[in-house]
Amino acid sequence: MAQVKVFYEPETELLTVFWQPPRKDQISTELGDGVILIKDSTTGEPIGVEILSYHPGDNRFDTVSVELGQLSPVQ
Repeated sequence: MAQVKVFYEPETELLTVFWQPPRKDQISTELGDGVILIKDSTTGEPIGVEILSYHPGDNRFDTVSVELGQLSPVQ
């Protein structure tokens, strides 16, 4: 089962979400609108995301969709 870790720092208005463990050598890429993609520096695989200037009710999450479960193979 996948674990998602969410960290919110109200003093700095920073929301960080990891769906894989943080890496010592992770890299970040700004996607725009204060959204930062966190990736493994070796594989380039996305492992998390940061939202700058986040506050509860932030409308940048209106377009986020989370689906849990197993994918069926495409035939």
